[in-house]
Amino acid sequence: EVQLVESGGGSVQAGGSLRLSCGASGYTFSGYSMAWFRQGPGKEREGVAAIARDGNTNYADSVKGRFTISKDNAKGTLYLQMNSLKPDDTAMYYCAADAPRVGRFGGSWDNQYEWTYWGQGTQVTVSS
Repeated sequence: EVQLVESGGGSVQAGGSLRLSCGASGYTFSGYSMAWFRQGPGKEREGVAAIARDGNTNYADSVKGRFTISKDNAKGTLYLQMNSLKPDDTAMYYCAADAPRVGRFGGSWDNQYEWTYWGQGTQVTVSS
């Protein structure tokens, strides 16, 4: 069974940093694309960043230059380094895996319905 478990969330002041982690088990980690989504209060779930099998990355415009997605295939862990955090970054952050239609096959990485597996989320709260 594929399991994704997020960690690293918490409360931070605006301008601060956090690093989220997503530990994966139950499958060959390197064989899946991975992504981070988030859902803030009263908002739809939105794509934050994604990383393909080959390491190619995509970012939402709102986080470009501030967030970095990376992975460690040996550890089976996905990361999201979040710098210069803003109150608008406050959300539940979710790890997702496997989006077979994305890229060459017409799917959009920031469409949550493209992704197969999900963690239960970790809360990030940014105060002004």
